[in-house]
Amino acid sequence: MIIKFISFLKLIRVQNLFLLLLSQIVLYYFTYKNFGDITLYLLLIITFLITAAGYIINDILDIESDIINKEEVIIGTQISARKAIFWYYFFNSIALLLSLVLLYISKNILLFLILLLAIFVLNWYSKTYKHKFLIGNLVVSVLTSLSIFNIYLIFPSISHKLVPPLFIILIYCYFAFFLTFCREIVKDLEDKEGDKIMNSSNMTFKISKEKIKGILIILLLFVLIPFIYVLKMDVEYFLRYNSFSLTTFISSFIINLLVCFTMYNIIKSNVKKDYTFISRMLKIIMIVGILTVPFYI
Repeated sequence: MIIKFISFLKLIRVQNLFLLLLSQIVLYYFTYKNFGDITLYLLLIITFLITAAGYIINDILDIESDIINKEEVIIGTQISARKAIFWYYFFNSIALLLSLVLLYISKNILLFLILLLAIFVLNWYSKTYKHKFLIGNLVVSVLTSLSIFNIYLIFPSISHKLVPPLFIILIYCYFAFFLTFCREIVKDLEDKEGDKIMNSSNMTFKISKEKIKGILIILLLFVLIPFIYVLKMDVEYFLRYNSFSLTTFISSFIINLLVCFTMYNIIKSNVKKDYTFISRMLKIIMIVGILTVPFYI
């Protein structure tokens, strides 16, 4: 029973779900300086359910490639396909019901439509778009950004800061998009062997490895440039006023260092284990970015 429960947690990528929910909670709290109300907690539960269901349907449809790409295949060994399908529909059904409750409480039709769209797009992604050129990568990246944007839709006009909440949220949507986009491309490189049998036409089958590395470097530059600008502003402020925010400087420096280290590893990468390491580095950058939210807002 415990083994099956652990396998189920692996199936729904509980570590990724925790990272997503943590980013929503931290960003919400430090933007609005409160722990929210029922609408926030409903959104967190709905996000958890929709994302978990997306992971389940993705694994159901990718069993053949996962046998090659992954060391451990959950569906068909620890959890039957029939049970996985049940949990997929159960999670989405509960998410849909809770979304209706959230619509009734918040009266925010845009938030409801985004949540509804996420359910159907994740299904279409797994069935059709995942192995299409560029589209699959963009779909996941946009949905990740929207999960951050949904925080703004709960209480769009209330903030303890002079900086508008929309600006703060959009900045983090920006970082979520580019980091996720990078990670999705790296995962395609990592899973290329298994994706062959799925007749995949993703970037790794259409563009040379060297060009993909160049694309990844450019995407990471979009992440890097704002933090370089923050460091520049800190130095200029120190030279002018002999004072600056040490926490902002250190956090920006660490993120710059991690991004540059990741770029270096992308340049010298060549085999599957290299891409696995880069994927983990991108996740670490995401975690550091979440933990340093309070230093920037």
